[in-house]
Amino acid sequence: MDAVAGRHPSAGGTILDSVSEFALFRTIVETGGISAAALALQSSPAAVSRRLSALEAKLGVRLAERSSRRFRLTDEGLLLYERCKTILEQIRDAEAEVASRGGAARGLLRVGAPADFGRRQLAPLLAAFAAQHPGLDAHLVLSDVGLENEADGFDLVFRFGLPSDPTMIARKVATTSQIVCAAPSYIARKGAPTSPGELSEHNCLRLARRHRLVDLWRFSREGTDYEAHVSGSLSSGDGSVLHEWALSGEGISWEAHWDIAHDLAAGRLVELLPGYRCATIELYAVFAPGKPVPPRIRLFVDHVVHAMGGARKETTDELTFKIAT
Repeated sequence: MDAVAGRHPSAGGTILDSVSEFALFRTIVETGGISAAALALQSSPAAVSRRLSALEAKLGVRLAERSSRRFRLTDEGLLLYERCKTILEQIRDAEAEVASRGGAARGLLRVGAPADFGRRQLAPLLAAFAAQHPGLDAHLVLSDVGLENEADGFDLVFRFGLPSDPTMIARKVATTSQIVCAAPSYIARKGAPTSPGELSEHNCLRLARRHRLVDLWRFSREGTDYEAHVSGSLSSGDGSVLHEWALSGEGISWEAHWDIAHDLAAGRLVELLPGYRCATIELYAVFAPGKPVPPRIRLFVDHVVHAMGGARKETTDELTFKIAT
């Protein structure tokens, strides 16, 4: 017999029935059990339990060991959950892509970014973007330890410099300079260095990247490159912590210009070594390859590029990306 109206000849229901069952099972797993799923679905525990039992009967396997105190997936249940999650996300992406042909972003956008940049620059842009697209749910995670798209479950990661994974796609969003700075109170106590070599005599605030301290600061002047090995009593994996320490006069910090522009203008921080150029910082939007690019990613990257003044001729929609090498 041929399949009719979405019904597979060997199935007990339609494809749409299966999607509904997958969605139910995913909710049960992610909420932690039948009672919590019933609350989330505005149903009764008995109804949810019946639907789960029907799914198990259809598949001929036990999906979970459950009692009034415990809910634990079997190996078959864990396999089905992983497949359900993938299938439902693909369906969501397909719906979002079709619905967004009119210029709207839909679905869940999971974004990761460095802490200070994310808090000061990206968070307001994401909030404004979400307000423009009512069908979008946005989730932002900030960390300076180096977030990864697939390992950490992000659709999009903003990072400084190209990713090490050559399969990822990266679009340059903006470029800014780095500036050595300190608060007036620190300068009054310790003085100001006049060359990179004098930084060794100062308390320098160092950023921690996973298990490594960024203690080599690079400069150039009139075609000559300089390196300064810095040290200090304070370090942190959170750039915003270093920024606050700099403002309170604890030491000398190496900051991105866009993070301290307001503080420089207000006199809360003072640029040091103005005759030396620091390395520039290139901000990239990074995501996994795939065609088509989900609209929620495409539209948000274009939004950030435009807002930060880095818009170029190409757009994310045209897939003109730089592959990380």
